[in-house]
Amino acid sequence: MAITQSDIIYEDNHIIAVNKKCGEIVQGDKTDDLPLVEEVREFIRRKYNKPGNVFCGLIHRLDRPVSGVVLFAKTSKALTRMNKLFNDKKISKKYWAIVKDRPPVEEDTLEHYILKNSVKNKSYVYDYEKKNSKRSSLTYKMMYGSNNYYMLEIDLHTGRHHQIRAQLASIGCPIKGDLKYGFPRSNKNGGIDLHARSIEFEHPTKKEPIKIIAPPPIKDNLWKDIFKSVE
Repeated sequence: MAITQSDIIYEDNHIIAVNKKCGEIVQGDKTDDLPLVEEVREFIRRKYNKPGNVFCGLIHRLDRPVSGVVLFAKTSKALTRMNKLFNDKKISKKYWAIVKDRPPVEEDTLEHYILKNSVKNKSYVYDYEKKNSKRSSLTYKMMYGSNNYYMLEIDLHTGRHHQIRAQLASIGCPIKGDLKYGFPRSNKNGGIDLHARSIEFEHPTKKEPIKIIAPPPIKDNLWKDIFKSVE
């Protein structure tokens, strides 16, 4: 289904942000499913009645089963500058994750080494450096707890393959629906309960601080209940 104005959570002359649904792919892959970057390109073409090629630059990605904010550039200048912000680690991202088991402590920083297995499309976590592994760091804090589920807010310090999924699983807290990392059951929608909640950065042309917040998927009753409790 094509994206609509309701999917857009920020837009100006240089950047556009979409609240991605779980199951959508950001960039084309071997499935040949229509990627979000092409949907955004078509949205811009329709909205502004642009003929010919429309520029839409991919700034970063989210895993297919993850929901939340994804940024795209509407100009080449914005794409170049946003890429530099990411490379210089001047982007702040927060995620929300629903897990079944209470974490060992309510707030902690996790430092690991992650090794990606491309054949299995899975990352493995180690407490020590291994050949080709990459240092990985995040901070989490518990925002909600019940008899059944817990919601964690995560500050991501590094951007590794499946980092949040793998690191949370390593402390006994696999994300709800994430069969690949040890959760026992899949979600009905095939996604996992990991949501890219917000992203903060200096605007590439205005040089002003920007914070973009993506509402969680509250059509899901669990997200809806948790969102009411934490807001």
